Amino acid sequence: MANVKKESGSGLGGVISAIIIVSCIFAGWLIWTFIMGDGANFEGGVNTGHPLPGNYLAMVYKGGPIVPVLMGLLLMVIVFSFERFAVISKAAGKANLDKFMSDVQKSIKTGDIDGAIVACDKQQGSVANAIRSALVKYQDVKKEGLDSEAAAETIHKEIEEATSLEMPMLEKHMTILSTLVSLGTLAGLLGTVTGMIKAFGALASSGTPDQAMLANGISEALINTATGISTSALAIIVYNLFTSKIDTLTYSIDEAGNTIVNTYRHFRGTQK
Repeated sequence: MANVKKESGSGLGGVISAIIIVSCIFAGWLIWTFIMGDGANFEGGVNTGHPLPGNYLAMVYKGGPIVPVLMGLLLMVIVFSFERFAVISKAAGKANLDKFMSDVQKSIKTGDIDGAIVACDKQQGSVANAIRSALVKYQDVKKEGLDSEAAAETIHKEIEEATSLEMPMLEKHMTILSTLVSLGTLAGLLGTVTGMIKAFGALASSGTPDQAMLANGISEALINTATGISTSALAIIVYNLFTSKIDTLTYSIDEAGNTIVNTYRHFRGTQK
Protein backbone atom coordinates (compact mmCIF):
# COMPACT_ATOMS: atom_id res chain seq x y z
CA MET A 1 0.00 0.00 0.00
CA ALA A 2 2.87 2.36 0.86
CA ASN A 3 4.52 1.66 -2.50
CA VAL A 4 1.24 2.32 -4.32
CA LYS A 5 0.87 5.67 -2.54
CA LYS A 6 4.50 6.55 -3.26
CA GLU A 7 4.12 5.75 -6.97
CA SER A 8 0.84 7.69 -7.11
CA GLY A 9 2.45 10.70 -5.43
CA SER A 10 5.44 10.48 -7.76
CA GLY A 11 3.15 10.38 -10.81
CA LEU A 12 1.17 13.38 -9.58
CA GLY A 13 4.40 15.26 -8.87
CA GLY A 14 5.57 14.56 -12.43
CA VAL A 15 2.33 15.92 -13.86
CA ILE A 16 2.60 19.07 -11.73
CA SER A 17 6.22 19.57 -12.82
CA ALA A 18 5.20 19.20 -16.48
CA ILE A 19 2.39 21.74 -16.02
CA ILE A 20 4.83 24.20 -14.41
CA ILE A 21 7.32 23.78 -17.27
CA VAL A 22 4.68 24.29 -19.98
CA SER A 23 3.20 27.25 -18.10
CA CYS A 24 6.61 28.92 -17.80
CA ILE A 25 7.30 28.53 -21.52
CA PHE A 26 3.86 29.96 -22.33
CA ALA A 27 4.38 32.83 -19.87
CA GLY A 28 7.75 33.51 -21.49
CA TRP A 29 6.07 33.74 -24.89
CA LEU A 30 3.41 36.10 -23.50
CA ILE A 31 6.07 38.37 -21.96
CA TRP A 32 8.07 38.41 -25.19
CA THR A 33 5.03 39.07 -27.38
CA PHE A 34 2.92 41.50 -25.40
CA ILE A 35 5.33 43.22 -23.00
CA MET A 36 8.66 43.29 -24.79
CA GLY A 37 6.98 43.51 -28.19
CA ASP A 38 4.67 46.35 -27.20
CA GLY A 39 4.73 49.01 -29.90
CA ALA A 40 5.33 51.71 -27.27
CA ASN A 41 8.87 50.37 -26.89
CA PHE A 42 9.78 51.04 -30.50
CA GLU A 43 10.17 53.94 -32.90
CA GLY A 44 7.04 54.44 -34.97
CA GLY A 45 4.87 52.60 -32.45
CA VAL A 46 5.34 49.16 -34.05
CA ASN A 47 7.68 46.35 -33.00
CA THR A 48 9.18 46.15 -36.48
CA GLY A 49 10.85 49.50 -35.90
CA HIS A 50 14.05 50.26 -34.05
CA PRO A 51 14.02 50.12 -30.22
CA LEU A 52 13.67 53.46 -28.49
CA PRO A 53 17.01 54.68 -27.05
CA GLY A 54 17.68 52.95 -23.72
CA ASN A 55 14.61 50.69 -23.96
CA TYR A 56 16.00 47.31 -22.90
CA LEU A 57 12.68 45.49 -23.31
CA ALA A 58 12.68 46.32 -27.01
CA MET A 59 16.35 45.38 -27.30
CA VAL A 60 15.71 41.95 -25.81
CA TYR A 61 12.64 41.52 -28.05
CA LYS A 62 14.92 41.92 -31.06
CA GLY A 63 16.77 38.83 -29.90
CA GLY A 64 14.40 36.77 -32.01
CA PRO A 65 12.23 33.66 -31.44
CA ILE A 66 14.72 32.02 -29.06
CA VAL A 67 14.09 34.75 -26.48
CA PRO A 68 10.67 33.41 -25.33
CA VAL A 69 12.28 30.02 -24.76
CA LEU A 70 15.02 31.64 -22.70
CA MET A 71 12.43 33.65 -20.79
CA GLY A 72 10.56 30.41 -20.06
CA LEU A 73 13.75 28.78 -18.78
CA LEU A 74 14.44 31.80 -16.58
CA LEU A 75 10.91 31.62 -15.15
CA MET A 76 11.42 27.90 -14.45
CA VAL A 77 14.56 28.66 -12.46
CA ILE A 78 12.68 31.27 -10.43
CA VAL A 79 9.57 29.12 -9.82
CA PHE A 80 11.46 25.96 -8.87
CA SER A 81 13.82 28.01 -6.69
CA PHE A 82 10.93 29.37 -4.64
CA GLU A 83 9.41 25.88 -4.42
CA ARG A 84 12.69 24.31 -3.23
CA PHE A 85 13.28 27.12 -0.75
CA ALA A 86 9.85 26.54 0.80
CA VAL A 87 10.30 22.76 0.99
CA ILE A 88 13.86 22.83 2.37
CA SER A 89 12.95 25.53 4.91
CA LYS A 90 10.06 23.37 6.07
CA ALA A 91 12.35 20.35 6.28
CA ALA A 92 14.65 22.24 8.66
CA GLY A 93 11.74 22.70 11.07
CA LYS A 94 10.01 25.56 12.84
CA ALA A 95 12.85 26.82 15.05
CA ASN A 96 16.48 27.55 14.23
CA LEU A 97 18.15 24.29 13.18
CA ASP A 98 21.46 24.93 14.97
CA LYS A 99 19.71 25.72 18.25
CA PHE A 100 17.48 22.67 17.88
CA MET A 101 20.48 20.41 17.26
CA SER A 102 22.31 21.87 20.25
CA ASP A 103 19.33 21.36 22.56
CA VAL A 104 18.67 17.82 21.34
CA GLN A 105 22.30 16.77 21.71
CA LYS A 106 22.39 18.15 25.25
CA SER A 107 19.24 16.19 26.11
CA ILE A 108 20.67 13.01 24.59
CA LYS A 109 24.00 13.31 26.37
CA THR A 110 22.27 13.84 29.72
CA GLY A 111 20.04 10.83 29.11
CA ASP A 112 16.84 12.85 28.72
CA ILE A 113 15.58 10.91 25.70
CA ASP A 114 11.94 11.75 26.35
CA GLY A 115 12.85 15.44 26.42
CA ALA A 116 14.68 15.07 23.11
CA ILE A 117 11.64 13.37 21.55
CA VAL A 118 9.40 16.21 22.78
CA ALA A 119 11.81 18.71 21.21
CA CYS A 120 11.60 16.80 17.90
CA ASP A 121 7.80 16.89 18.05
CA LYS A 122 7.90 20.66 18.52
CA GLN A 123 10.51 21.22 15.82
CA GLN A 124 8.90 19.03 13.15
CA GLY A 125 10.43 18.80 9.69
CA SER A 126 12.56 16.13 8.00
CA VAL A 127 15.53 16.44 10.35
CA ALA A 128 13.41 16.21 13.49
CA ASN A 129 11.45 13.27 12.07
CA ALA A 130 14.60 11.28 11.32
CA ILE A 131 16.13 12.04 14.74
CA ARG A 132 12.88 11.14 16.49
CA SER A 133 12.86 7.75 14.75
CA ALA A 134 16.41 7.13 15.96
CA LEU A 135 15.49 8.16 19.52
CA VAL A 136 12.49 5.80 19.58
CA LYS A 137 14.76 3.01 18.32
CA TYR A 138 17.25 3.94 21.04
CA GLN A 139 14.60 3.35 23.67
CA ASP A 140 13.72 0.00 22.07
CA VAL A 141 17.30 -1.30 22.00
CA LYS A 142 17.82 -0.02 25.54
CA LYS A 143 14.87 -2.12 26.73
CA GLU A 144 16.15 -5.14 24.80
CA GLY A 145 19.61 -4.72 26.32
CA LEU A 146 21.52 -5.16 23.06
CA ASP A 147 25.31 -4.93 23.10
CA SER A 148 26.93 -1.75 21.82
CA GLU A 149 27.73 -2.94 18.30
CA ALA A 150 24.31 -4.49 17.68
CA ALA A 151 22.62 -1.36 19.04
CA ALA A 152 24.81 0.90 16.89
CA GLU A 153 23.95 -1.08 13.77
CA THR A 154 20.24 -1.04 14.62
CA ILE A 155 20.16 2.71 15.30
CA HIS A 156 22.19 3.54 12.19
CA LYS A 157 19.88 1.38 10.08
CA GLU A 158 16.86 3.19 11.51
CA ILE A 159 18.43 6.58 10.68
CA GLU A 160 19.24 5.46 7.14
CA GLU A 161 15.67 4.27 6.59
CA ALA A 162 14.21 7.47 8.02
CA THR A 163 16.57 9.60 5.93
CA SER A 164 15.78 7.63 2.77
CA LEU A 165 12.11 8.48 3.26
CA GLU A 166 12.84 12.19 3.64
CA MET A 167 15.52 12.63 0.93
CA PRO A 168 13.26 12.21 -2.14
CA MET A 169 11.20 15.18 -0.98
CA LEU A 170 14.34 17.27 -0.43
CA GLU A 171 15.98 16.36 -3.74
CA LYS A 172 12.83 16.62 -5.84
CA HIS A 173 13.19 19.11 -8.74
CA MET A 174 16.93 19.46 -8.09
CA THR A 175 17.48 17.51 -11.31
CA ILE A 176 15.38 20.08 -13.16
CA LEU A 177 17.48 22.92 -11.76
CA SER A 178 20.72 21.17 -12.73
CA THR A 179 19.33 20.56 -16.24
CA LEU A 180 18.39 24.23 -16.59
CA VAL A 181 22.05 25.11 -16.05
CA SER A 182 22.90 23.40 -19.33
CA LEU A 183 19.71 24.28 -21.18
CA GLY A 184 20.15 27.99 -20.52
CA THR A 185 23.61 27.94 -22.06
CA LEU A 186 22.59 25.74 -25.00
CA ALA A 187 19.48 27.81 -25.80
CA GLY A 188 21.56 30.98 -25.63
CA LEU A 189 24.14 29.39 -27.92
CA LEU A 190 21.40 28.40 -30.37
CA GLY A 191 20.18 32.00 -30.44
CA THR A 192 23.75 33.16 -30.95
CA VAL A 193 24.19 30.84 -33.93
CA THR A 194 20.91 31.94 -35.56
CA GLY A 195 21.89 35.58 -35.08
CA MET A 196 25.31 35.02 -36.63
CA ILE A 197 23.70 33.21 -39.57
CA LYS A 198 21.65 36.33 -40.24
CA ALA A 199 24.73 38.51 -39.87
CA PHE A 200 26.79 36.45 -42.34
CA GLY A 201 23.77 36.30 -44.64
CA ALA A 202 23.87 40.08 -44.79
CA LEU A 203 27.59 40.00 -45.59
CA ALA A 204 27.07 37.39 -48.29
CA SER A 205 24.36 39.39 -50.07
CA SER A 206 25.23 40.60 -53.53
CA GLY A 207 26.42 44.15 -53.85
CA THR A 208 26.73 46.33 -50.75
CA PRO A 209 26.07 44.39 -47.52
CA ASP A 210 22.80 45.25 -45.76
CA GLN A 211 24.23 47.09 -42.75
CA ALA A 212 20.90 47.11 -40.88
CA MET A 213 20.48 43.36 -41.31
CA LEU A 214 24.09 42.82 -40.30
CA ALA A 215 23.63 44.88 -37.13
CA ASN A 216 20.36 43.11 -36.31
CA GLY A 217 21.97 39.70 -36.69
CA ILE A 218 24.88 40.57 -34.41
CA SER A 219 22.51 42.19 -31.89
CA GLU A 220 20.30 39.06 -31.86
CA ALA A 221 23.35 36.88 -31.27
CA LEU A 222 24.62 38.96 -28.35
CA ILE A 223 21.18 39.30 -26.72
CA ASN A 224 20.64 35.55 -26.75
CA THR A 225 24.14 34.97 -25.40
CA ALA A 226 23.60 37.38 -22.52
CA THR A 227 20.15 35.98 -21.67
CA GLY A 228 21.35 32.38 -21.79
CA ILE A 229 24.37 33.09 -19.59
CA SER A 230 22.19 34.97 -17.08
CA THR A 231 19.74 32.06 -16.86
CA SER A 232 22.51 29.50 -16.40
CA ALA A 233 24.29 31.64 -13.82
CA LEU A 234 21.14 31.99 -11.72
CA ALA A 235 20.46 28.24 -12.02
CA ILE A 236 24.01 27.41 -10.88
CA ILE A 237 23.73 29.71 -7.86
CA VAL A 238 20.40 28.35 -6.62
CA TYR A 239 21.36 24.73 -7.35
CA ASN A 240 24.57 24.99 -5.32
CA LEU A 241 22.74 26.88 -2.56
CA PHE A 242 20.06 24.22 -2.19
CA THR A 243 22.57 21.38 -2.48
CA SER A 244 24.53 22.94 0.39
CA LYS A 245 21.36 23.24 2.49
CA ILE A 246 20.45 19.60 1.84
CA ASP A 247 23.96 18.50 2.80
CA THR A 248 23.63 20.50 6.03
CA LEU A 249 20.36 18.75 6.87
CA THR A 250 21.75 15.27 6.22
CA TYR A 251 24.89 16.11 8.22
CA SER A 252 22.71 17.19 11.15
CA ILE A 253 20.87 13.86 11.04
CA ASP A 254 24.15 11.89 10.93
CA GLU A 255 25.61 13.98 13.75
CA ALA A 256 22.59 13.31 15.95
CA GLY A 257 22.76 9.61 15.08
CA ASN A 258 26.39 9.39 16.19
CA THR A 259 25.51 11.18 19.44
CA ILE A 260 22.72 8.69 20.12
CA VAL A 261 25.01 5.71 19.45
CA ASN A 262 27.79 7.10 21.66
CA THR A 263 25.27 7.77 24.43
CA TYR A 264 24.08 4.17 24.27
CA ARG A 265 27.65 2.89 24.37
CA HIS A 266 28.27 5.02 27.45
CA PHE A 267 25.09 3.65 28.99
CA ARG A 268 26.18 0.06 28.32
CA GLY A 269 29.62 0.82 29.75
CA THR A 270 28.10 1.97 33.05
CA GLN A 271 26.13 -1.24 33.32
CA LYS A 272 29.23 -3.44 33.38
